[in-house]
Amino acid sequence: MSSIVNYDHESGIPVVDFGPFRDGTRKQEVTDAVLKSFKEVGFVYLVNHGISQETIDGIIGWVRDGQEVFMETKMLAPHPPIGTHHHGYSPPGLEKIIQHEYDPDKIVESRKRTPDAKENFESGRENDEVMPNIWLPDGILPGFKEACLDYFWTCYEVELNIFRALALSLSVNEDYFTGYHTAADNQLRILHYFSVPVKDVEEGLTSHIGAHSDFGSMTMLLQDHAGGLEVEDPHNPGEFKAATPIPGALVINAGDFLMRWSNDTIRSTIHCVRAPKHMYGSDCMTQERYSIPYNQSMTINSVPGTWSETVPKKYEPIDSTEYLMKRLAMSYMRLQVFCILQRRKNFICCFCFY
Repeated sequence: MSSIVNYDHESGIPVVDFGPFRDGTRKQEVTDAVLKSFKEVGFVYLVNHGISQETIDGIIGWVRDGQEVFMETKMLAPHPPIGTHHHGYSPPGLEKIIQHEYDPDKIVESRKRTPDAKENFESGRENDEVMPNIWLPDGILPGFKEACLDYFWTCYEVELNIFRALALSLSVNEDYFTGYHTAADNQLRILHYFSVPVKDVEEGLTSHIGAHSDFGSMTMLLQDHAGGLEVEDPHNPGEFKAATPIPGALVINAGDFLMRWSNDTIRSTIHCVRAPKHMYGSDCMTQERYSIPYNQSMTINSVPGTWSETVPKKYEPIDSTEYLMKRLAMSYMRLQVFCILQRRKNFICCFCFY
C-alpha cells in the first residue's frame, strides 16, 4: 500500500494525498496526517484535492491576462478607501499586511518604510449584502468575473471536505465545522507580486508580504512556479524556510481563528513572501509571482474535546467578523494620498487581483 504522506525537503511541510479521503478508502489515515501537520507545522500541501489541473491552469491564465490591463482601467473596479469592504482592485501601495499592529501612526510609518510590492483583486460570493463584489465594467476582460466565481465555488467544495477531515481527526461529528460555513462568506484573493531588485528586499526597502499569520480559519493557496513563500520554523522562531511550489498542489494553512477554535491544538504559523533565498546577494530581479489564496471565517468557541478539567479553555467565544474587520481596517488605514504619490516611483505598474 502506497504512503499518503511525503515531505517537501526544503520546508519539511508534509505533502498529503487527499484522494483516499475523497474516495473513502483511507479516510482516517488522511485525517490523522492532516491534523498532525497542522499541529506540528500549521501548514500542509494537499494533492488530489479535487481541483482539476485544467481549472488551475485556467485561473492562473486569467491572472496573467489581467496584468496586461492598464492600471487606470483596473481602477474602474476600485477597492473602497476603507479596509472593511474588502473587495475590488488594490493598486500598488494600497494594502500593507502588518502582524497585530493597531497603532495608526506605526502602520503609516511601516507602509512608508517598507511598502508591499504587489497589487490585488478580491471577490466573494455574489449577492453578499454586507460586502458586495466590485467587478470591472462589462466588456473589460470578458470572462474574468465568471472564472473567479467558478474558482470560488470550486474552492468552497474543497474547503468543506477539508473541514470534514479536520472534524473527524478531532473526534467530533463530521459536519461540525461545515455547519459554520453554509453561507460561503469567504474571499478569493488574487495577488500579483512585482519583479523588484533582490537587494531592495534584503535591505528592507520593499517587501512582497511581511511576516504575518492569517486572520481567519484556513487559507487554501495556489502558487505559481516562482517561489518566495516562506514559513517560520516552529522550533526556531525567526527562522523561515521556503515552501517550494509543487505543481498542482494546494498549500493549506491554519489561521488564527482555527488555532483559537481548537484551543491551540492546531497551530497558526507566521509566514511571508520574499525573494527566493538562492537569489540573495545577487544583482538579480525577483521573478513576478502570482498566488491565489482562498480564506474563510466565522464565530467560534473551543471545539469539544480540545479542553477539559486538566486542559482548560484558553479563549472566550469570539465574533470573527468584528476581529476580521478590525484587522482589515488596519491594512488600509491612511493610505490614499501615500498610494497616489508613491506607486509609480516604487513599483513596476502591472496588474493584480486580490
